[in-house]
This record gives sequence, C-alpha cells and structure tokens, in this order.
Amino acid sequence: MKRIFTRISVLAAFCLLTINVAIAQNITVKGKVIDGGDKTSLPGVTILIKGTQNGTQTDANGNYSISAPANATLVFNFIGYTGQEQAVNNRTTIDVVLASSTQQLEQVVVVGYGTQRKIDVTGAVGAVKGEDISKQASVNPIGALQGKVAGVSITNVGTPGGSPQITIRGTGTIYGKTGPLYVVDGVWYDDINFLNPADIANISILKDASSQSIFGIRAANGVVLVTTVKGKRGDAVINYNGTVGVQKVTNLVEMANASEYATAVNEAYSLLVPPAAPLFANTNLGEGTDWYDQALRNAFVTNHQLSISGGTEKSTYNFSLGYLNQDGIVENNNYKRYTARLSNDFQVFQPLKIGYNVTGAYSKSKDAPTSIFRALYSASPVVPVFNADGSYGDPNAFNLGNGSNVNPQATLDFFNQNTSKYKITGNVYAELKFLQNFTFKTSIGGDFGQEEVRGYVPKYKASNTQQSTNSKLDIDRIENRNWIIENTLTYDKKWNDHSLTVLAGQTAQRNKMYTINAEAMNVPYSSEGDLYLALGDAASRSLIDKGELSTFTSYFARVNYGFKNKYLLNASIRRDGASQFFGSDNVWGNFPSIGAGWVITNEEFMKDQKIFSNLKLRGSWGKVGNAGVPFNPSTQTVDQSAALIAIFGGIPYTGASIRSLVPPQLFWERSAGTDVGLEMGFLNNRLNVEVDYYSRKTEQAIFDIPVLGSLGTVNSSIIANQADIQNRGFEFLATWSDKTEGGLTYSISGNVGINNNKVLNVTSGANPIYKGGAGLTSGYLSTRTVNNRPIGEFFGYQVEGVFQTDAEAAAWPGFKKGDFKFADINGDGVIDLRDRVVLGNPNPKFTYGLNTNFAYKNFDLTLDIQGVADVDVFNANLSNRFGNENYTKDFFDNRWRGAGTSNTYASANLAGGLNNAPNSFYVEKGDYIRLRNIQLGYTLPQAVSSKWKMQKLRVFLNAQNAVNLFGYKGFSPEVGGTPTNAGIDTNVYPLFATYNFGVNVTF
Repeated sequence: MKRIFTRISVLAAFCLLTINVAIAQNITVKGKVIDGGDKTSLPGVTILIKGTQNGTQTDANGNYSISAPANATLVFNFIGYTGQEQAVNNRTTIDVVLASSTQQLEQVVVVGYGTQRKIDVTGAVGAVKGEDISKQASVNPIGALQGKVAGVSITNVGTPGGSPQITIRGTGTIYGKTGPLYVVDGVWYDDINFLNPADIANISILKDASSQSIFGIRAANGVVLVTTVKGKRGDAVINYNGTVGVQKVTNLVEMANASEYATAVNEAYSLLVPPAAPLFANTNLGEGTDWYDQALRNAFVTNHQLSISGGTEKSTYNFSLGYLNQDGIVENNNYKRYTARLSNDFQVFQPLKIGYNVTGAYSKSKDAPTSIFRALYSASPVVPVFNADGSYGDPNAFNLGNGSNVNPQATLDFFNQNTSKYKITGNVYAELKFLQNFTFKTSIGGDFGQEEVRGYVPKYKASNTQQSTNSKLDIDRIENRNWIIENTLTYDKKWNDHSLTVLAGQTAQRNKMYTINAEAMNVPYSSEGDLYLALGDAASRSLIDKGELSTFTSYFARVNYGFKNKYLLNASIRRDGASQFFGSDNVWGNFPSIGAGWVITNEEFMKDQKIFSNLKLRGSWGKVGNAGVPFNPSTQTVDQSAALIAIFGGIPYTGASIRSLVPPQLFWERSAGTDVGLEMGFLNNRLNVEVDYYSRKTEQAIFDIPVLGSLGTVNSSIIANQADIQNRGFEFLATWSDKTEGGLTYSISGNVGINNNKVLNVTSGANPIYKGGAGLTSGYLSTRTVNNRPIGEFFGYQVEGVFQTDAEAAAWPGFKKGDFKFADINGDGVIDLRDRVVLGNPNPKFTYGLNTNFAYKNFDLTLDIQGVADVDVFNANLSNRFGNENYTKDFFDNRWRGAGTSNTYASANLAGGLNNAPNSFYVEKGDYIRLRNIQLGYTLPQAVSSKWKMQKLRVFLNAQNAVNLFGYKGFSPEVGGTPTNAGIDTNVYPLFATYNFGVNVTF
C-alpha cells in the first residue's frame, strides 16, 4: 500500500509541475464579487469568457483574476443569484454585485448520466451538499445522511468501520440485496465505506422509479449518486480539516448487582418443578462485578484530511490525503483508515476534455468478538474478573450452568482477530463536443479490492469451559476485480421556447469475486508477523475456495424536453442483459420510465397572483430491476458430504444424494413505481414545500416457500419468484431560508416520510414464512411473513397477565405461578402454536428529521434532530435464557415475587415453561428522537488569519447523538437486520455519543 500512495503522490507532484500558464497576449482582469444584499463577499462564483469554456472562480474572499481578450465579455454565475455579464473594454479591474435570485430552482441537481436544473426534474430526487456531510462526526458518508432526506431510513452501526444499513422508501425485497446502488463519479459500488466524507462534493438520492430506471437492473432499492470534489481554476488552495474527540456510551443498561442476582436466581430455583435448593446460601454479596464497566471505555477518535487543489484555464487538479483512527467502546477494538485521492481534468483543446480520478484506501482493524455484548449482558455479577491468585474468575466455580458460563474478560483477552482491506478504484474519461450540440463521452472505471480476516486462537485455559487445547489459525480472503465501460452520446439544444436533450448510451460490466478460506491447527505464536498456515500441522491444514463471476451489458436512452419552462417531459428506456440468468428466458430485461412536469407559476394566468413564487406539479412512472440475487440458484447440486461415505471391505466409497429442491428458473426481481409530487414556493421562495405520494410494487420477488419434510430434502424451503411486495406512502419537505436586517442568516428544514409495507401476494397462499430464530433459546421463530401483512412482523403469544397462584394456573397445563398468562385466541382451553398473534412491526412507518443552520458574523451553528416512530423492537436479550443469565435492574425491581406483586413482569424463572417463547412482553416500542448533531463554529477575522498566511481559520465544537429519548429498555432501538430478521435485538453494539473539537484551515 505504501508503494501505491508513493506513486499517487509522485503523480500528483508531476501534475502540479505541468500546469499550463495563461496566454500571454491577453490582459489580466481582477476584481471582487459581493452579495447585493448584505455586501458580503461571494466565494465560488463562476466567471467565464463568453463563447468559450475558459474561466475561473472567486476565492474564499470573493476575489478573482482571469486572463481575457481586451474586447471579451465576462459572464458571472452563482447558484441562487441572478447571472450578470460585464464587457471588459480594456478594463483591468471589474467589481461585480450579484443580486439574489428569486428562482432558487435554478440550482443544478445531479441525476443519472448528467445534471438538470431542479426546476426541470420530474422525478423524486433528494440532494445533500458535501458541506452538510462534513459537519457530521460520522466517519461513513452514508451515516451523515440520517434525517437529511425524506423517505430514507438509515440504521447506523456502532462497530468501528461498519457500514450503515440504508433503506429507500421501504423494503422491497426478501432474498435479494436490500441495499441501494452507489455510483461514484460513474463507477458502480455496493458500499462506499472507502470514501472519506471530506472528499464528497454532493450526494443525490434517486427515490422514484422514473429517475432510477436509467440504471436498470441494479436500481430497485434506490440509487445514491456521489460526486467527489474537483479542482477549480485559480491559484493552489490548501485545505486542512481535523478533529479529535471522544466516544462515550449513552443509555447504558443497568444490570442487577451480585446481591440482586443471587436473590433472583434463588427465586427461580424455588419455582422449578420440583423446586430446587437455593443456589446461593448467602445472597448478601454486595455490588459484585459490573461487566459493562469492566469491558467498555470512553473511546478516542481522530480524523484528518489534507487537500490541495487549483488549476489554470487548461487543467485543474485535486489531491487529498485522509487518516482516521477510531477506537471502539470495547477495549482492544480499533479501526484505522488511510485514503488518498487524485483527480485531474485537462482541456486538451476547445472541443476535447479528458480526465481521471483515482482513490486508494487501506484500512485495518483489531476486531471485537461478535458476541461480546451478549456475553456482557448475561454474565453473572457474582463472578470476579480475576481471582486473588491472578487467575480468571470461573463461572463454573459457582455452578451457574450454561446460561452464564463465560468470563467476558477472558473472551476479550484471548480473542485475536484482525481485518485488513485494500482498494484501488477510479476511472478515466474523455469528452468530445462536436457539431455544436453533440457531446460524446467515454469512461472506463475499475474497482480492485481485497479483504483479509485473520483470526488466531492460542492454546490457553481460562476455565473448564473457556479453553483451547490447540492453537488455530484462520485466514479468510475475498478478492474483488470489477470493471465498467460506458459510452454516451448527448444532443443538447435550446431554440426559441424549446429545450431538448437526448441521451443514448451503452454499458459493459464485469464483476468477479474470489474467496479463500484456510485454516491450520497448532500454529505457534511468536509475533503477529509470524502467523503462517505452513507452520501448523500438515494434517490439519485445509483450504476451500469459491468464486462468482458475472457480466452485464446494457443499452439505454433518455429524452428530456421542455417548452417555455412550463411543460416538461422525461422518458427513458434501458435494456439489460445479465450472465447469471443465462439458460433462462429472462437473460434480458427492459426498464422503461416516463415523467412529466408542469410549472404552473410560469403560466400567464398566474402572473398577477401573490401567493406562490413557485408552483410545480410533477408525476412519474417507471420500472427497475434487482439482479442482486443468489448466484446459480437454479442449478441442481449433488450432496457428497462425509455423512454419505460407506465402507465396504475396508474401502471407503463416497455416496451421493440429491437432498435439495431448486426451482426450474429464477430471474431478477422487477419493481414498478408511481410518484406524484407538488413543489411550492412562498414569500419569494424563502419558504419551499415539497409533497410526494408514491406507490412501489416489487413484482415476482424471490421468496422462501416451505416444502414438506416427507420429500426427503435437507432444506425446509425453496426459493422462487413468487411474491409481490408493496411500499406506499407520503413524503413532506419544508424549508425556510432567510436573512435578518441584523445580519443573521439561517435556514430551517424539516422532513417526514410515511411508509406502509405489505406483502400483496405469495404463491404459498396461507402458508406463512416463519423466520427470526437467530439467537432465540426457546426454539420458536419470532417473525412471520404472510399475505396482506408487512414483511417480518413479530409473531407470538399475547400476554394477558401473570399467574398469581398455582391454583389459578392449574387450569392451564404446563403453567405455574409466576408464569406469563397467554391469551387463548382460539378458545380451546390449551395454549399452543395456534394461539399466536401479530405482536409488532419492525418496519418503521414514520421517519423524520429537522436540520437547521445559523450564521451570525463570525459564528455559525448547526443543529440536527432525527427520529423514527411507529416501529417495534423485539428485546431478545431478555428472552434468550438457558437459566442463570443476569437480569436487568428494571426486571429485577418489577419482577413477580409473590401473589399481587406484579401482573406485568413474570417471575425470575424466565427460562421456565413458555416464559422465554416469543410473546408481547418482549416486543417494545422502538420510537426514538435524537439530537443527531450540534456544531458551533467560529471563523477568525480575516485580519487575524491573514497575519498567519491563512485565507481562513475556523474552529468548532461538535456533539453527535448527545441526547437520545426513547422508551426501549435496551441500549438502542436502532436495530437493523435482514428483512425477515429485522428489529431483533440480540447483540446490538451500544449507542454512543461523540464529542469533537475541530479545525478548518485554508491557505
């Protein structure tokens, strides 16, 4: 990796040294551009020589310098302001005052394969600026979007280096990939965790099928378009952004102490049948061990980014380096990421422009055990961390059984797993303008990465249940080699009242993944650098490899037409072919879309009205696909496992059996969607409101269908295209932006998304799909998916109360005093599987966000609030019990401990009978509201910063997730998961707040 960074650095230096100088015979024009309202300078204003592509931009202080012919005309443009032209007339100084535009919809929005004015967009597109992302403490750019865009649900993970789970307008697939397609500067990805948030210029989220359909088979779950920072004409500008801070666990779950635990365990033993003797003769054991306090910590985090950018009339460049060091809140857990990015654009001659961008990323982490939070939750407080002689406290010394037989400290101390990732990605492009209205662009991109997970278990003994008699080395390696080639031809013409843009294109892609899993026993340990499989026992060494290879070819076209800036039409078609469906009748798929818009305020009959400064009605329809389904699912495989080996005459013969069913054909999932939107501007566009209604239907989604065990198969279900899934809802966005006479500039933006998820049809009819058994000790499944109900609903017994006496429980076989009393739904006098009902919905109905920005003189303040509502969580931490796991303080204080003590909480014998079966007691409301981010910044006066040779110096304090309000009794109600296992909290990484101090410096 060091070689890669070295080469990138050398290339950057070379590019900087070869920058062209301005043409000598032109005169140099200088000046300053200011706001006509508050007279402040305007950075980033574009200045072009009329009739050419030559130009520059104003710097951080609004100043500019450009070489231009003495008789030229300069064109000044800036988003949100009315453009202006100035004739040079041999002048060497031209100062310009720009007036704020009343047409905020002139701003440019990135869409598939191009850009559009917002006023011309007929689909549902959410946009977030890079500066709003950089103000977040999130180390992943997607995490920074939480609460920013209506209809976009993001579930963050606490694991350092982890990627958030993002859902756009509800879950539309079960068996396929649920994440969106990410397109970064024209290259396609499944994840953008390798990107430094500071390298992002803007993000567009395509939410409706019309805007997504140009991406065809990968767009069914939404598309996220990322544009990275480019160089700008002008002198070299050096930027440094750095933060340092601490991460602290919030909403820590309080557990029972040693005395309380011993009391509860003795009570549980007394309720066994027959009753058992108390485990603890003395329950006065004090506080005991607080395992959370022992293993968790305040974690250090620091993030740094250094960039240099600039350019001339002929070329621009941007080079950046990034470094992230994040400790996990669990001891020994750490994640480091190094990034380097270089982009260059060259205007070879007037019609031809070429460029490239390349990103290198390397990360390494010291991982934490995946089950550590479950272990900390269940660990007994009566067990010491260490004994007096220095040995580990042994749960077996207290006869605690299998429920609490782990010392979490020993788990952490003997866990040795490192993960390293390498990635080189980017693209090269050429863009040729010809015949005045035509532009041909070709782009070649690649994504080459490797991930390696190295795990080592030493020979050790912490206790009889925590030991390893042999050392073991595991190495898992995943290699990705992907490339994409795209060619587009664009015709763009404006004449009289008409505007027409026609796009035609072709794409070819190849994705290859190769995986190796290897292990060896008895590998000696001398240092981290000496762990090799060859050092292990030869007989124990094993290696398994596998791979996936898929190719795609696509053809697409789009037409955008506008008349008098009033009537808008957008139509597209994409035809995709995928190799993974070769052999079926569905190798090729067609994905059309159409959208229309009507800017009502541009009609003559609206000229004299004073209510709306903008009123636009738009509607769209389209089809998209999801090719992210299992590879070769329709191939019948023959099982030749060791269980089928037979020995005859001392000679082993490998048997074979067909023990699984597969469908005859599988094809990609198709999604058809409709969107109707209304955009309104009031009070000279200081208030902007958008309302959307959408309906999206996934047709023939791949889905599990149960099969009879009598068929002799090892699998209890098959998969096939046999379900329809609907997501339908509304989105609201309102933004108020203004500036007071006293100099306060502010904006307040609120968004709400409402989504209703439902399975419309499953071929299996009334046969539900039961899932959600991961981590459950009762043997029951906790979710059900069935016709006319949401995906993955929680399903189990409805608690009506708690049996107070054995006499009361006698009428119900298998129950006793202190047990949950379940509703007899079918009234047959027996509690069994037929009495289960719907308990809750893990799919949030409401998501919302409130985002504010304030600026006064040299101070700036950002405050973001985010939340979800009408969602449920299954608290499996409490229900997963073998017997002697610890209890929460809440449960201990409210448990049933005799007649009349509680009719809500069961007795301490949660592992007994059906008490730990999925039931309504464990299903809690997952609603929350959170102060997602607050940042206070101060920019030093220029008179001060200039003395230090700085253009700008800003310092700031930042807090993320500092305030969290929810009623859930776990660490966090923000629980993700696959569609049929969503919302089940068994081992969630605790929520933490991040407090940062940061510096932004521009030279």
